[in-house]
Amino acid sequence: MAVLVGKDTRLCVQGITGKSGAFHARGCMEYGTDVVAGVTPARGGEMFDDKVPVFDTVDEARAQTGCNATMIFVPPEFAADAILEAADAGVELIVCITEGIPVMDMMRVKDMLGRTSSRLIGPNCPGIITPGQCKIGIMPGYIHKPGNIGVVSRSGTLTYEAVWQLTTRGQGQSTCIGIGGDPIIGTTTLDAVKFFAADPDTRGIILIGEIGGSAEEEAAAWLKENCDKPVAGFIAGATAPPGRRMGHAGAIISGGKGTAAAKIAALRDAGIAVAETPSSIADTLLSAMA
Repeated sequence: MAVLVGKDTRLCVQGITGKSGAFHARGCMEYGTDVVAGVTPARGGEMFDDKVPVFDTVDEARAQTGCNATMIFVPPEFAADAILEAADAGVELIVCITEGIPVMDMMRVKDMLGRTSSRLIGPNCPGIITPGQCKIGIMPGYIHKPGNIGVVSRSGTLTYEAVWQLTTRGQGQSTCIGIGGDPIIGTTTLDAVKFFAADPDTRGIILIGEIGGSAEEEAAAWLKENCDKPVAGFIAGATAPPGRRMGHAGAIISGGKGTAAAKIAALRDAGIAVAETPSSIADTLLSAMA
């Protein structure tokens, strides 16, 4: 069973005529994702690569193509409105790749999304993929393999590292969710592990976190009480100095909270095997599954 995306996903791409949007829309199409629509204001009526109709609004795209997911590649100053436009149109899954969205904009988005039925992944994320079925985002499709390991990560690069380790060891993935590294995001680590825990075809989970916030501690506490599947974790940023942002906007230790040590302790308290280095993430899970 796929988590959130699969063969029945019908994808719209907001910003499909831009350089990045066009490049990654083609990548999704080449992977086999059913891209049914694009949206660029004032470009309605055009065709993208002679295959995909372009609309002026998401509402038009939804009405004419039945798209149930959207991928957002628009500049950060317009991204919040793009997310809300998709939600207003009733699109079930919104994947926002854009980075650099102002925090105040995302506070407004988070509040308004809570009144809709739409789910947001991101922003500032690599996206989501169910190997062999559907790719929405910027991840290299060829490293993935259909299988039974769910992966959730705040880091795109570490997602790819863990996936490649699994694939080279003959272990495929059920779904991989890159939730993004911003302070305010849609789908959280806890949301993702709940999906994997409920999925009968996901037999093990990899949880990749980093310093800042309390997402990993919350997920660990829930897993301890509600999930008996093997889980392996890794926390990036163990050597980061307090008060300094490391890479992602959300990767900052503030007020003594969000340290790597605290997160690792929470994972271990929940019975989660913790990898010491990025290169041992897959082997840590496979040892826990043995």
